[in-house]
Amino acid sequence: MMRTSVAKLARPALLSRTFAMTARAMASGDTGAPPKTGGQGDAFQKRERASEDYAIRQREKEKLRELRKKLAEQQAHLQALSDHIDEITKEQGGEQN
Repeated sequence: MMRTSVAKLARPALLSRTFAMTARAMASGDTGAPPKTGGQGDAFQKRERASEDYAIRQREKEKLRELRKKLAEQQAHLQALSDHIDEITKEQGGEQN
């Protein structure tokens, strides 16, 4: 019994203390705080939303450009294959053209 109480006294108080942090609460008028009415918000939020929407649109445009490029490449490849098939069938006398 004596040994455990001495060990407790020997421990520094900082080691036994838990580190808890509270979440930072924003007041209703603070910049970046959500509006009470659920409206658009302040100018900072509008500008941030517009910036994010612009970035998303730019990424989508880039993806569409890449898809169109791949589609054009695939169509060109299919046309080349179709021309090759036509050439082979004409050489073998399959079509009388």
